[in-house]
Amino acid sequence: MSGNYEFLSAQNTLGILEEEGKLKGYIDVAQSGDESDDVLTFQIAQGTRQGDRVQFRTAKIHERYYRFNGDVERGHGRTDKEADFLRLVGDLETVRVDATTGQEHVESRHETFKWKPKDQTDAEN
Repeated sequence: MSGNYEFLSAQNTLGILEEEGKLKGYIDVAQSGDESDDVLTFQIAQGTRQGDRVQFRTAKIHERYYRFNGDVERGHGRTDKEADFLRLVGDLETVRVDATTGQEHVESRHETFKWKPKDQTDAEN
C-alpha cells in the first residue's frame, strides 16, 4: 500500500510508507490564497496497518490535525502504474483545537482516497 494517494482534491497528496505494519508519511494540503503558506505538510505521527485495516493520525499544524480509520482496497487500475490501483476507504476526521480552551471540534466524513501513479506524482513536483 506504500505510495501516494489523492487527498480530498487532485492538488493534495497523502503519501504513505508502510514498514512492518507501521505507517509513516505525510499529507500535503494546498492552502487558499489568504493563508501564509502555499502548502501545509502534516506528518503522520501514528499509523498502523493490520491486514486491510488502516489507521493514522497526523501531527498538529495551526491547531488542526487529521485522523483516518478505514480499509485499503483494490481500485479500478490493474497495475500500480495506473490511477486508482488502490484506494483507502473510510472515515476521515478533521480535528480543530480551540487554542484558548483546548477543546476539540471534529468534522467527520466518509472518504475514498485514490492511488496516484508514480509518473503522475513526479509530474506534479
